[in-house]
Amino acid sequence: VHPLWQSPLSIPGGTRQSPINIQWRDSVYDPFLKPLKISYDPSTCLHIWNNGYSFLVEFDDSTDRSIIMGGPLENQYRLKQFHFHWGAINEWGSEHTVDSKVYPAELHLVHWNAVVYPTFEEAVMEGNGLAVIGVFLKLGKHHEGLQTLVDALPAVKHKDTIIEFDVFDPSCLIPSCPDYWTYAGSLTTPPLTESVTWIIKKKPIEVDENQLEAFRMLLFTSDGEEEKRMVDNFRPLQPLMNRTVRSSFQ
Repeated sequence: VHPLWQSPLSIPGGTRQSPINIQWRDSVYDPFLKPLKISYDPSTCLHIWNNGYSFLVEFDDSTDRSIIMGGPLENQYRLKQFHFHWGAINEWGSEHTVDSKVYPAELHLVHWNAVVYPTFEEAVMEGNGLAVIGVFLKLGKHHEGLQTLVDALPAVKHKDTIIEFDVFDPSCLIPSCPDYWTYAGSLTTPPLTESVTWIIKKKPIEVDENQLEAFRMLLFTSDGEEEKRMVDNFRPLQPLMNRTVRSSFQ
């Protein structure tokens, strides 16, 4: 278990923690769920940062240039960053599971409600503050769009390294199939606040073995420290409690 989870971090009495196991048959089809509208401006991409837990690709969120709307959301939300979670081997790695099926990695695109909140930091603390799109990665064919990112990773091998990374369109990492599940949950890293509307895409994207392996070459540790490979950076499953998972498809 990553050090992040070794202290008793769970929010006392938290009833909407993430990630969860999505049970296909228990999810409820909601005919009122609209398709998700995604509009990203590739020039808002700023840099890649190894934060010692994952690598974050961060965006300029000072204006509404990269946003999502529709789906289960009442407002439009601005893209702040995206990152991945992955395992040491291909048998595990994703945070969410579907009917207990685990994928080797999961992408999270993190957005915040700039209509209601003045800053990302404030949105993090509120029930409708964040919207995160989750995309499963499965082993398959080479992913052309992801490769640009993979090529940049050796430069952020160590914790606290950051490099410029401009002009990238993350919509190339989102499956074209519009189907998704949605539920009310939390961040899966501290502060674990219950502020997230999760939108989990039904279809995974395919990446190849070498691309996943590039994630595993990153380090949890700073330059000069004993090397610890960045793997298994996912949070264990949390109880559903009495939440309903809705689906946009029958």
